[in-house]
Amino acid sequence: MEFIVEYLSFFVIQNEGQENGTSLSFRHYQTLNREEYQQSEIKSFLDEEYIRITKRKVEKHPQSNQTPTKIGYFIVEPGHELTSNPNYNLFQRLLQAQDKQEYLDFSDELVRMYMDTSSVRGGALVIARAKIDKYGDEPFVFVMKCDFEPKIARISDEKNLISQVEMAISARNIKSIQYPFMPEPGIREEYELKIHQSSHARYFEDFLKYVTYEKSMPEIVNEQMITMVNQYVEDKWQHKEGHIEQEERKKEEESLELWAASEKRELQQRWSHEQVMQAANQLVEQKDDIELKFKLDGIQVKGLLEQYGDQIHLAKLNGRFVVMIDGDSFQFEKGVSPIELLHPEDFESVIERIKTRPNSIKEEFQTNSTLEPRHNALDDSPPWE
Repeated sequence: MEFIVEYLSFFVIQNEGQENGTSLSFRHYQTLNREEYQQSEIKSFLDEEYIRITKRKVEKHPQSNQTPTKIGYFIVEPGHELTSNPNYNLFQRLLQAQDKQEYLDFSDELVRMYMDTSSVRGGALVIARAKIDKYGDEPFVFVMKCDFEPKIARISDEKNLISQVEMAISARNIKSIQYPFMPEPGIREEYELKIHQSSHARYFEDFLKYVTYEKSMPEIVNEQMITMVNQYVEDKWQHKEGHIEQEERKKEEESLELWAASEKRELQQRWSHEQVMQAANQLVEQKDDIELKFKLDGIQVKGLLEQYGDQIHLAKLNGRFVVMIDGDSFQFEKGVSPIELLHPEDFESVIERIKTRPNSIKEEFQTNSTLEPRHNALDDSPPWE
């Protein structure tokens, strides 16, 4: 994939008051056309970055709100055209600029908008327009922000050894915008752009005030679960109109509301296995890779929601909770443990051992006992002979 850069504007944002860092200004260094870019030092610095930005994977509904890469959508009020969105119009002007001066003017407009964001920091802001040679003549706009790297030194000479590099930037953690978004090779989505911001500061979400983002998968699942829970309560109490019943319903609604709002939740023990399976299947039908994560006494279990009832099972035994996971093979990573040498017992034997286990497992096995080879059940020879 080769990118043909048509125009590129390079700006530097820096602190004017170095003591308190509260005053920021920007300076335009240079705007390059296609020929000038080909012979510039910045070409080798950025050429790989265009490919990285374009190929960086992104999900429509990410697994977390904090995911660094997102798809943004221009906000358009019902009955209005896309051209009613100021952010869209700015990107269109950059795409349609006819010469270097016009491109600089529109780039300057973008930088001034960016300077109004609350999280702006010093660094280099690069605004490039480039075509992908194999996908036609329609260009893309790339906005790239490189923060200054603190305490950068380079080898100087035999006498001084090193020298301080002022305003050093790196391509390591470039924050970027690509417009339009290209979900598949050669496909352009005029309503969408792709942003990447690797730090906790939401640079571009603050900057692009008229762009919105799809909800994360956990948010969608939570909303649908609340809908299911409300329907469950409605069905349970719909024919119970007495005062006592209404009080009980109110208590249950408040309890479920508190449960849904809590970050750390306990097993509610309200629904049957069949009800849980029905609800899980409705969610999995929309997205089959929804995560299932929970802890039992600090032991973490991580899988997929679709595995519940198939490979992941929850049960009670002697008043305690049990998690059962079945599969065809184990895989161990890092470190070596004695567990990896186990010849598993029958399931029934394990259940019986749990039922009758002593207060402490360590009471059953003394640390000074002799480790003897396990004999094969079919003969008296050790399994490794």
